[in-house]
Amino acid sequence: MPDGLFDGSLQNIINLIGAAAGLGTASMGLVDASKAVAGGPSRFGFGFIAKAIKPFLDAGTSDRMIFGNLDVIRTLQANWINGVAIGEQKARARSLIHLLMTPENAAKFAALTGTDQDALTALMAQDKGARTADPGPAAIQALGHFDAVLSAILDEAFQRADQRYRNASKACAMGVSVGLSLLVANLIGAEPQSLQWSWSWPAFLIGLCATPLAPVAKDLTSSLQAASGALKIIKR
Repeated sequence: MPDGLFDGSLQNIINLIGAAAGLGTASMGLVDASKAVAGGPSRFGFGFIAKAIKPFLDAGTSDRMIFGNLDVIRTLQANWINGVAIGEQKARARSLIHLLMTPENAAKFAALTGTDQDALTALMAQDKGARTADPGPAAIQALGHFDAVLSAILDEAFQRADQRYRNASKACAMGVSVGLSLLVANLIGAEPQSLQWSWSWPAFLIGLCATPLAPVAKDLTSSLQAASGALKIIKR
């Protein structure tokens, strides 16, 4: 580490934490701004959702459907990119899947969720206005079973998608912060034309820690100041 970079004082450490936190915040801001380019990192994770609903879309495929499979995917993807609340997105996905279900394909949907095929088909026929007898409690129970399994499938898909999005965004921000830190180290180094190892490794570590440090920097510096005050009191 270059001489004079740190003097070991508490104030210098606090200043370093503040600078690293600022770097992390700026990096996250740059990653967030990249969403303006075709969605950017907002697209991370949607593959889990598309994979989860694909069997239901295949089961509901029909030439007579005005609102088809591609429309469902585009609608859900638009909601995902724009950051609509997860609960609302799951409710919309469930409603769109229900929209694709007809008396003709209800058995396929039932097979995907382990639901009574005859009961679900009877209920769909009743909903579509077909001349059938009252489906009865069995059909209502079948629909409840279908919705419960569908909700579990969607919940898993959206949770995994959200986790992938958050982790990927943090990884991108970490990469940006490392790049910015190395760039600054190169500019202020003894020989600006070549990045010196003595400057690059601390810059790399600062950039690596900047993103996870940003949300807790204020609490961390306050804790350090409080600890320093307590030690001074003890020494007295």
